[in-house]
Amino acid sequence: MTDTQAKVIISGVVQGVWYRAHTEKQARSLGLTGYVKNLPTGQVEAVFTGPRETVEQAISWCHQGSPNARVSKVEVKWLDKPESYPDFGIRY
Repeated sequence: MTDTQAKVIISGVVQGVWYRAHTEKQARSLGLTGYVKNLPTGQVEAVFTGPRETVEQAISWCHQGSPNARVSKVEVKWLDKPESYPDFGIRY
């Protein structure tokens, strides 16, 4: 089975509310690789790599996020040429 990869941009109150840490925990529990990072725009970017069904579970989770987050928008772009990541981590 071939892995798929999605880049997700999450908008709303998603910085300063432990969104990245919760995303990392969720992605690792699903066995995904990739990263999550804050953007200068106040959004969060995540890249999830793994089986499509599992990536879709992570994307679905992004709509709620961490307990103190208030997500207003989740944009998803499926990538044609997935990059390889050894694990899932927070980028600074």
